[in-house]
Amino acid sequence: MISGLAFYLFAAVLVLSALMVITAKNPVHSVLFLILAFFNAAGLFILLGAEFIATILVIVYVGAVAVLFLFVVMMLDISFADLRKGAMQYVPIGLVIGFVLLGELFLAYGAWQFAPEVEQHFAAPVVPDVTNTEALGGLLYTHYVLAFQMAGLILLVAMMGAIVLTHRTRPGVRKQKVADQFDRKIEESMEIKKVASGSGV
Repeated sequence: MISGLAFYLFAAVLVLSALMVITAKNPVHSVLFLILAFFNAAGLFILLGAEFIATILVIVYVGAVAVLFLFVVMMLDISFADLRKGAMQYVPIGLVIGFVLLGELFLAYGAWQFAPEVEQHFAAPVVPDVTNTEALGGLLYTHYVLAFQMAGLILLVAMMGAIVLTHRTRPGVRKQKVADQFDRKIEESMEIKKVASGSGV
């Protein structure tokens, strides 16, 4: 009974906050509603027994992605009123596409059937005295360790590419050149002049 009420509460708040993300006029409010949606989604994952996914959702999406969105929206001086001009003309075609996709989902869900021998392969083995996080870590770092390392390598390359693109040479921007500072000689950085007594400023 309590879990059912918690599910309906989390689901209702999640749907309402998701609607407010796309309907709020203030972009800061949209990001705050997005954070609320992430928290309620994490609550639904906890009800499903996937506490590791709920923790990752809160730490990664709320603690990093949503906060990054919030800082970007607050720092950039973007006129959202100008961006919304002429957006209503695309509402009919957007509704048509949305209803078509919704109908496809209903048709795919209604026609979906599992073969009788397939269900036994989906059943995960029950390991006693092992938490969900421990079982997921054991599976990830044994059977899928190569894919996990390759994903980390791809993310590292993407991060390096973003840094290189950000620090590209642009005209009119003064940048610190550490190598030139270390290579300079004393006479290039300091000049000693002998000033006669009484002839100073």
